[in-house]
Amino acid sequence: MADQSPHAEQQLRALIEMMARLRDPKDGCAWDLEQTHASIAPYTIEEAYEVAEAVDSGDPDALRDELGDLLLQVIFQARIGEEAGHFAFADIAKAITDKMIRRHPHIFGDASYRTQEEQRMAWEEMKSQERAAKKETRLLDGIATTLPAISRAEKLQKRAARVGFDWPDAMQVMDKLKEEIAEAEIELKAEPRDQNRLMDEIGDLLFCVVNLARKTGIDPELALKSTNQKFKKRFNYIEQSLVSKGLKIEDVDLDTMENLWTESKQKV
Repeated sequence: MADQSPHAEQQLRALIEMMARLRDPKDGCAWDLEQTHASIAPYTIEEAYEVAEAVDSGDPDALRDELGDLLLQVIFQARIGEEAGHFAFADIAKAITDKMIRRHPHIFGDASYRTQEEQRMAWEEMKSQERAAKKETRLLDGIATTLPAISRAEKLQKRAARVGFDWPDAMQVMDKLKEEIAEAEIELKAEPRDQNRLMDEIGDLLFCVVNLARKTGIDPELALKSTNQKFKKRFNYIEQSLVSKGLKIEDVDLDTMENLWTESKQKV
């Protein structure tokens, strides 16, 4: 493939200039002018998820388009930062370039690692130094609070495990899981029910399930994603089966749906 660097630079410059035009105080777009770092953050998160969905689809055209949408979010945030005098797109690009060079001394410097484990440990040490420079001195500092709860739970557990705060094996996690189920059941049966206490116990239960997945080498996010898809396919089977019989799902009882659910397990 021919070197596309000049073309890439041209297109990136055009995108930056377009955003400046959209944010022009005199002739810009009213909606774009109203936006702040905080107001467009939800769109940035949404676009990142749509990139992941495009990856799953295996459609390169869809992936190209979704990556463009995500890039626009970076350009948008950069423009707002530039207008405030905080940073511009070039500063963002330089910061990540410098970080990646710093974290890969075996590629851009003189370091050499004998094993992947040595490389991983060096990587973690550099990240630790970076957190310390930002005054994130505690072990669990720097794990984003805005991550999906399952992903954050796994990261918290992995970070704690580095210093030995971890179950020795998965079966001990399973024992803890049974304990958490029993505690949730107590709160579920309580009269009157305390929703805050029940939420706390269900949270403990979910945290323990994430721990079990981690200890068995399963990505909990992928496991739940797979189950979500399985549930959708089986529920669709129930709905379609009823439609084929001239029935609406709203008009049948739970037993009928349960029977079709059991049947769906053999079909999808």
